[in-house]
Amino acid sequence: MKIKPILCKNIIQFTLIERKQEHIVKTNNGAYANLMYLIRDLFLFDNDFGECGGMGKCATCLVEAKNLKGNAAIKSRNEPETLKKYKLDHPKYRLSCQVYINKDLDGASIKVLDFD
Repeated sequence: MKIKPILCKNIIQFTLIERKQEHIVKTNNGAYANLMYLIRDLFLFDNDFGECGGMGKCATCLVEAKNLKGNAAIKSRNEPETLKKYKLDHPKYRLSCQVYINKDLDGASIKVLDFD
């Protein structure tokens, strides 16, 4: 009988496209509170990325998300209203601060969008 390490079950892998560069990101379940913090930490975005600090109110952490599963595909809290306010209510547009780092992100494709 083969035994797989428990850590392998917690690895989340997804594609992140930023500044026209594609990156394969590997992280662990819960390693970051949300996708915005992961992007800021790993890719050193300017301070204006996620200006509201994850409250879902400013839309400065806008991404285009494909292949989200489960709860990650559901827009909740302030996200729908904020996207509508800025006329960004496309089905694939998400606020990265509202996408949590868990298994529902595994296999997704995330593109960081510029929002002015």
